[in-house]
Amino acid sequence: MDVYVTVNQLVHKAVSLGLIQPDDEIYARNQIMALLDLTDFPERQAIDHEQAVGQGKDIPDLLDELTLFAVQTGLIEDLLDEREILSSKMMNIFMPKPSEVNKTFYEKWAVKPENATNFFYELSKNSQYIQTKRVQKNIQYKTDTPYGEIDITINLSKPEKDPKEIAREREMKASSANYPKCLLCSENEGYAGRIGHPARSNHRIIKLELTGESWFFQYSPYVYYHEHCIVLSHEHRDMVINREAFQRLIEFVEKFPHYFIGSNADLPIVGGSILSHDHYQGGNYEFAMAKAQDEMIFTLESFPTIKAATIKWPMSVIRLRGKDKEALVAASDFILVKWKKYTDIDANIFAFTGKTRHNTITPIVRIREDAYEVDLVLRNNRTDELHPLGIFHPHGDVHHIKKENIGLIEVMGLAVLPPRLKTELIEVENYLLDLPNQVEDYHLPWAQEMKIRYHNQLTAESVTEIVQKEVGLKFLRALENAGVYKRTEEGQKAFQKFITSLGSTSFGA
Repeated sequence: MDVYVTVNQLVHKAVSLGLIQPDDEIYARNQIMALLDLTDFPERQAIDHEQAVGQGKDIPDLLDELTLFAVQTGLIEDLLDEREILSSKMMNIFMPKPSEVNKTFYEKWAVKPENATNFFYELSKNSQYIQTKRVQKNIQYKTDTPYGEIDITINLSKPEKDPKEIAREREMKASSANYPKCLLCSENEGYAGRIGHPARSNHRIIKLELTGESWFFQYSPYVYYHEHCIVLSHEHRDMVINREAFQRLIEFVEKFPHYFIGSNADLPIVGGSILSHDHYQGGNYEFAMAKAQDEMIFTLESFPTIKAATIKWPMSVIRLRGKDKEALVAASDFILVKWKKYTDIDANIFAFTGKTRHNTITPIVRIREDAYEVDLVLRNNRTDELHPLGIFHPHGDVHHIKKENIGLIEVMGLAVLPPRLKTELIEVENYLLDLPNQVEDYHLPWAQEMKIRYHNQLTAESVTEIVQKEVGLKFLRALENAGVYKRTEEGQKAFQKFITSLGSTSFGA
């Protein structure tokens, strides 16, 4: 690698993507040189725009070369976080100031909301805030089920850290560093990063007002689906599902009618990975759950303008439709309040253990055919001796595939599965083909059962498709485990019993 050529290539690549203008080239080059402690730029390395861009290297590859140079010259240690910090600083050179990003965003939004989000999504990708190269490593496919095609992702995008870096993180956590307070705080915008806290020099966020409060809009750095966005509170406060949350979700889709938005539940086990900062997730993608058909159609006496139904989905969902957003907010809050206090011993649903609350809701909002559509997914986080990780949580027979929480993204029909499965499933395939293998013990009963069931279909050409299908069905089983009302005659009668308690007097199919 010739570092001067690579610097020029990075600058010209930024020009080709529209991150900077040609008149900015010398400035940008000098800024990168300063970060790399380069004091001279040999004239022989001056290459024209076409030659630089024509090298066939993308920005992630060029950044890798430059951070490798920094490691080899002793500028930084060979640690993931230090390389990330330097990469983020280099990309920040090509980024407009936050005020400029917001100005452009809202100028485009005034014309058409899609124009604004397209601009911001492309900026977030081109600036490498969204880790496009790493996201491409994910294994993604669809599985056909009785509920439609569900999405399967084996998450390989987040790089693993070596023991040295993990030890450094422990040292840093023992120090007094507490800024930003968490990964979602708005103070991450432009933050250089440190060991144990990701680099965010090239991070930009869009200001929003929701329910009269200051909120922000950004994209996830490791997007799981198209335009996977995060909407976060300016205030660092705990997640909560309440009337104001429903109101904010509806206000958001008013502003961005081409997006859906939803929230993780606000209790452990059934909530997401970050409950300490109030936030939502959305995007421009239609999940299998959004396509689910109505089942029990009913009316709510107190909300005659609202159309209500349960849907054909492995989890327990009440779908509300209407054009009156205040009525939808009120109806959603009414159901939440009822559910938070609802106990049905026969259905194994207990609202409280002592003073500990167990019932909550995962809400999702979208606009469809000029009306608002609100999905209320009933959740319960109680545990018992048989299911210490959660009664309405993936059960032991699926833990070899999915043991983690069923959060918002999974609720809608997208599995986020652990990276270990990439190699483990290859061993399962080898076992099915009678090849030498090292199948993990926890996969063995499943592999044995597949071998019997598919014994006439197992070939080198078919085995991957068979295993992928069965992984998808295991995830479907995890969703069924998480459903508070099971897809049985008895379970659906119990579901109808709760709906009746809401003041519903009319049911139909």
